[in-house]
Amino acid sequence: MVSHRLTRFRPLRGAAAADAAHTAAVPEIPRDMRAMVFDEVGGAEVLHEATIPVPAPVLSELLVRVVAAGVNPIDAKTRSGAGVSGAIDAFPSTLGFDFSGVVVSAPYESHPFPPGTEVFGMTPFPRSGGSYADYVVVPTLSVARKPASLSHAEAAAVPLAALTAWGLVVETAHAHEGQRVLIHAGAGGVGHFAVQLAAYFGAQVIATGSAGNLAWLRELGASVAIDYATTRFEDVVGTVDVVIDLVGNVHDDTGTRSLGVLRPGGLYVLVPTGGWPQYADAAAAAGVRTTSYKVVPDGTVLATLARLLDSGAIRVFVDHVYDLGEAATAHREVERGHTRGKIVLAVGDC
Repeated sequence: MVSHRLTRFRPLRGAAAADAAHTAAVPEIPRDMRAMVFDEVGGAEVLHEATIPVPAPVLSELLVRVVAAGVNPIDAKTRSGAGVSGAIDAFPSTLGFDFSGVVVSAPYESHPFPPGTEVFGMTPFPRSGGSYADYVVVPTLSVARKPASLSHAEAAAVPLAALTAWGLVVETAHAHEGQRVLIHAGAGGVGHFAVQLAAYFGAQVIATGSAGNLAWLRELGASVAIDYATTRFEDVVGTVDVVIDLVGNVHDDTGTRSLGVLRPGGLYVLVPTGGWPQYADAAAAAGVRTTSYKVVPDGTVLATLARLLDSGAIRVFVDHVYDLGEAATAHREVERGHTRGKIVLAVGDC
């Protein structure tokens, strides 16, 4: 097992160096590739390594050699039979939304991401194969150039979590100065980006997390960090304008309790809706607005996030990096629910 804790920023480089960093030699495309697949839904043990054909891009799609793949809770849920498992049309299937890698085939000669370009983004899984593999086919509009200051392991930890956080904080909550925002599970993959983005746009951030993450949450920009195990957040937060709930009612009625701290007409945003299907009715009864949210794989937003990462305005935290063959171990770690930031699979040399 390869285990890293990646916390520091790398210095920005000049334009010429940055361009060079985004371009790498393109090896010959093989016929077959390694992939971590599963033949049926079940526990983490159903994941196993297999040799499968390299996918073929069509129309505007890119073929990318994967260097690192992010691991998300939705991956584990899908593997277990929940998540988006219902949309898998055939087995064996390869999981994985997040990737960072190198373009090996582009749709046309003057394409903005020519072969050799380092990119990061999201796959269209389960409509096609996921990123737990040597190669992946992805839509052009779902990728951006990899941030020059990040390793591939760091970049692979960004897309789904940061795009979700952007959608929650910027596009849905419209974070701004003077706004008070409560973020549950602020130290997780989506949460640690949401805390930073809300603070970046001027909101006062209150975040819940475990005792060991409180100081770190304050470093990320939370003005108040609450240990959910020892303190009832409703006893200390006062009234807030927005709640971004990454927990819901699966633990200690977090969602129900959150409605009580919102101002009249405030906004409750719930991400894990499966554990609380009645959230909209409960919010209406409490006199607050509500919405769920699903991530949008938007390369333009990814490019903006890349600039924020390269400038140091926000950062990504990678808790552990596992080898591709250790995907089952990575899933078990994600399912424990105590990951700080993200877990990543090393597919190539990252």
